[in-house]
Amino acid sequence: MKQNIAALIVPARISLPIKLVHIGQGLDLRQELVRGNVETITGRGWHVFLNDEAKFIPLPLNPRAEVLIREAGIPVEDTINGDAVFLGHGSDGDDASVPGHLLIKAERLFGTPLAA
Repeated sequence: MKQNIAALIVPARISLPIKLVHIGQGLDLRQELVRGNVETITGRGWHVFLNDEAKFIPLPLNPRAEVLIREAGIPVEDTINGDAVFLGHGSDGDDASVPGHLLIKAERLFGTPLAA
């Protein structure tokens, strides 16, 4: 049986807190978290799930996720919209818990303590 993994959830709404939650494996859950079909942006040891139709719906801008993605070394050329779910790369194509270095970066950028 597969274990739960730690996901960093960065809501688009600034009034909602960034949080670390434990989730299971499976595409259905990721789609539920981003409220639709998913697309990913991949970094070194991590990836983020986003709603692939966020700009067309439209979902609100997510400046915190955009800043975190850029600060983690990915030069995104477009805005990030909708809630973002950050995870790590696992073996055999599975997701893993969000890497510690990304949690530390989020804590420093947003002043939000996150426990792994």
